[in-house]
Amino acid sequence: MYKVYFMTFGCKVSQYETECFKSCFASRGFEITENEESGDVFVINSCTVTGSGDSKSLYAVRKLRRKFPDSIIVLTGCLPQASPDTVEKCCEADIVTGTKEREKLPELVLKAIENRTYIADIPEYTSSDTFEDISSPGLSDRTRAFLKIQDGCNCFCSYCIIPYARGRCRSKPMDSLIKEANSLAASGHREIVLVGINLAFYGQEYGLRLVDAVEACCKTEGIERVRLGSLEPEMILDEDLVRLSRLPEFCPQFHLSLQSGSCRTLQRMRRKYTPEEYFTLVKKIRSIFLNSAITTDIMVGFPLETETEFSESMAFAEKVGFAKIHVFQYSPRNGTAAAKLPQLSKGVKAERADRMKALGEKLTENYMKSLVGKTVPVLFERESSEEFHQGHAPDMTLIKIFREKSKKSLRNLIFYVIIEESRGDYCIGRIIDQEWR
Repeated sequence: MYKVYFMTFGCKVSQYETECFKSCFASRGFEITENEESGDVFVINSCTVTGSGDSKSLYAVRKLRRKFPDSIIVLTGCLPQASPDTVEKCCEADIVTGTKEREKLPELVLKAIENRTYIADIPEYTSSDTFEDISSPGLSDRTRAFLKIQDGCNCFCSYCIIPYARGRCRSKPMDSLIKEANSLAASGHREIVLVGINLAFYGQEYGLRLVDAVEACCKTEGIERVRLGSLEPEMILDEDLVRLSRLPEFCPQFHLSLQSGSCRTLQRMRRKYTPEEYFTLVKKIRSIFLNSAITTDIMVGFPLETETEFSESMAFAEKVGFAKIHVFQYSPRNGTAAAKLPQLSKGVKAERADRMKALGEKLTENYMKSLVGKTVPVLFERESSEEFHQGHAPDMTLIKIFREKSKKSLRNLIFYVIIEESRGDYCIGRIIDQEWR
């Protein structure tokens, strides 16, 4: 029996897909191992959103080849799909595949084991492609499960390689979505996070909207919480928010991808909203969901970004008062429009990233302080140490309680907790009631 070890780089979608791969390999008789030293086959699920993502994936291949010269190494995911020629020239993997038809991976591995020949299998995307429906069994040791319901992107932002790495927008059929949600609930998961490459575009080919998927999951027996991944702000309508507000299982954490708070920078990025439109959406969300958290991604150092534009982005982030900001430096991607523009120096990008991160830390601290005194239901996930139990509130705030106040395991249970103290990026509380449900 061959043992397979997996490495994943990238977003929640990639993590979900890796769990699907594990299921595919297990069904073909492979043994999944968490011990790198025992692996016969290594599957690296790559990311290509940034240059650092490319580097990490290719470095992993080289490192594994040196350490395990006789093993079978698979490089799959966005990097080979977006840059097949580059990868094939410099990659030491035995098998290179993209983001399409990956249910064939076990068969390709068996072929490579038998023949010891290099295999490159990267089918191109077409306009007629449908959603590749490989379901995840979930992880029995996790309270939260990801459910991928959308793939691909039609936006073609000037900096982004994803439409080339993932193809056009495609959605998981509703009957398949419901079936997987029921399976995850049966496995003991109490929370589902809906994820996709461009999640807010879910259901367009079926005449559906993302809120339809949320409602379906909320009706699943055993599922107490439904959460959303990253969203494109221009796709969220007022009626969507109203429907979501009627669902007690819906978690009001909105990760609205901003990228920049400067109107001129957004235009060069080919984003389809202005800062004013974004802020209008934020105000609507906060008027409907009183205990909501707004989180975001902000890119710094975009080509031609002036100090004034960066300052506008900083000021806008402070105006919104985000609960959390994921800050990253612009990285040129070959084949995108932005890669052809005059680039800023690495030093300027790093300095601006540090300033934006410092602001993000301050805003997170402010948000955590605003929660002190509030009572929230917390889904406990695990004991983070000998000192604490920990879990998350509906707004995704990390909550810890002292274990001395509850010796037994609280894993997969929901309790009301009063927040008594904030500590940087998490809060301390105490249980004030019996189990929520």
